[in-house]
Amino acid sequence: MTVNDFWVLSPEIAMALLALVVITADLITRNVVKVLFITLVGLTVPLVLALNLWYGWFGDPVAGSALFGTVEADRFSLFFKFLLITVSAGTILASVKYIAADRMKNYGGEFLSLLLLSVTGMMLLVSATELITIYVALELSALPIVALAAIHRTKQGIEAGTKFFVLSAISSAILLYGFAYIYGYVGSTNLEMIMERLAVIPTEAGVPFGSYAVLLAVILVVAGFGFKMAVVPWQMWVPDVYQGAPTPVAAFLSVASKASAFAVIMRIMYSAFGDPSMMQDWSGLFAILAAISMTVGNVLALAQSNMKRLLGYSTIAQAGYILVGVASVPANQVGSAFSGAGPQGAMYYLAGYAFTNLAVFFAVIAITMRTGDDSIDGLKGMLKRSPLLASLLVFGILSLLGMPPTVGFMAKVVVFGSALNANLAWLAVIGVVNTVIAAYYYLRVIRMIVFDDPVETSTFSGDKPILVAAGIAAIGTGIFGLAPFLLLEFAESALTIVPGL
Repeated sequence: MTVNDFWVLSPEIAMALLALVVITADLITRNVVKVLFITLVGLTVPLVLALNLWYGWFGDPVAGSALFGTVEADRFSLFFKFLLITVSAGTILASVKYIAADRMKNYGGEFLSLLLLSVTGMMLLVSATELITIYVALELSALPIVALAAIHRTKQGIEAGTKFFVLSAISSAILLYGFAYIYGYVGSTNLEMIMERLAVIPTEAGVPFGSYAVLLAVILVVAGFGFKMAVVPWQMWVPDVYQGAPTPVAAFLSVASKASAFAVIMRIMYSAFGDPSMMQDWSGLFAILAAISMTVGNVLALAQSNMKRLLGYSTIAQAGYILVGVASVPANQVGSAFSGAGPQGAMYYLAGYAFTNLAVFFAVIAITMRTGDDSIDGLKGMLKRSPLLASLLVFGILSLLGMPPTVGFMAKVVVFGSALNANLAWLAVIGVVNTVIAAYYYLRVIRMIVFDDPVETSTFSGDKPILVAAGIAAIGTGIFGLAPFLLLEFAESALTIVPGL
């Protein structure tokens, strides 16, 4: 490795070293509080290194490629690294009481180290520009989550970990088949080289992507990442894993795994299949998946009685909304609107969804740790029992629904608007209809929290660390809804993967 390689990979190296420091500190001190402090302080190192790559405090900004062109430190990858580091810090802060609990005292170091290793894989994944590197990073991000899901060694936890492992292995195999087809057709695993070679290979008239081999490869790649993105029809693992895994793990999985998966699929599509004619082909594929995911996720959520399962189906629907932005490609753009509105909207939605979903999950963690009940009925009258936690939960749910002035409202406006500008009005209509469907189960939960009589009359407040984490997430949900330009301009400056922007 050269000095430039270390510089480009400095955030990932710092995150991996932090994971080793954390597990070592746990072995030496056996003090969960000290280990948590080391972890939270240590996260500032990869954050500062990523900021340095963006702004160029110690050298030129955006240092370029590393490891023979397999990894790229562009602004697109840095956007998601900032998001992943923020999500991991919030998850760890919200997990302080959970990690300090009796049943986790002996596994606190392992929990934190595994989470950091997973984030390392995700950070590498969003930077990868070569198929083999993408696969290795994907496995590094996924395998620690298997252990995290089953870390309690309960029946539900082991079932969740096993399901995630088996289905993750199947999706990885499907993904490898897709990569093999691509390599066999063009003779390269580098994303930019793939697009260059596809441009000179003769195409078959009337065939999507110009070849049945490329069409099959794209379908297999989308199917492989569809598992990570939690889109239909690869969503079957989500509700069971969310219910069985520890709630902090489900919170992390719902945001970090989804963000990294969307980042890498966007990079693959724009870097390897970014020709305008191919954009139109995969735009149609993602539009169909978006419509199905929104509808299936929202309809199945209607019948749920467990809050974590409801959030599982909700995240499937949210993945559909994000896909609306992914499907709204510049090649379909009509009018004078910004041609990158689709991918920009998807990135804005992902960042806003991160704050929103973490606010909801953190409030649920705080409540269930006190009540021991993760059913929706257990939330009845929660406004009377814990006004602050209930308010944070209601605010987060309103953002998931897409009510102003939250970031969820502006995110839907942006992605539906990008669909209209990309000549996908039918998809925007389906999105609006699904928002109405979602209102039923979201407002049902809010009604129980605010208006129903509580199951118990005792009052409680959450622990300070989780209240701080939930409060910060809720503040982000409000600020980026009231001032969406803060995130939208940040996302626009990170659109380095889209040709011509």
